[in-house]
Amino acid sequence: MARLIEELRKLPGIGSKSAQRLAFHILRASDADADSLSAAIRELKVQLRLCSICNNVTDVDPCIYCTSATRNQQLICVVEEPTSIHAIEKSRSFNGVYHVLHGTLSPLNGVGPEQLRISNLLTRVQNSPPDSEISNFEVILATSPTIEGEATSTYIAAQLHHANAALHVTRIATGIPAGSDIEYSDEVTISRALEGRRKL
Repeated sequence: MARLIEELRKLPGIGSKSAQRLAFHILRASDADADSLSAAIRELKVQLRLCSICNNVTDVDPCIYCTSATRNQQLICVVEEPTSIHAIEKSRSFNGVYHVLHGTLSPLNGVGPEQLRISNLLTRVQNSPPDSEISNFEVILATSPTIEGEATSTYIAAQLHHANAALHVTRIATGIPAGSDIEYSDEVTISRALEGRRKL
């Protein structure tokens, strides 16, 4: 029991109490449910891998986005985690490809550029069209508007410009979410919303 609790505690967002509750739930579960859980974990590790181009979780390499003939291969959206891709796809407003970093820069937690998947993004950019055709090539930095997300975007933008000075590098707009009230928004959110205003 102690070993299972310790292993469950390694999961993100799971503390000691949550790990205990999960362990006791598994103990009370039927043998069939326990076998199904362990089989699902084994299958996940065996069948899924990271795409060699964009680092998305996939069962085929390269992934369906990187090999799609209908997606714009000259439009790369850089996201923190694979779960962000699902959120963007739900909007049905993006038809490019992705690049997953698997985290953000966080020196306090020991996460530097080497721990993120930035190097193969730079390789993708270096293999981009020559300057004469670069006008249609764009990298969109879609990291979260947190301190770590902003630091990561700033660092990547500098690296991308160093790799190809003519490259278009953009940042997603941030501001007041749809359906919310301005009076409940903080100063930073309102400031960014005003900076990102557009002509109607």
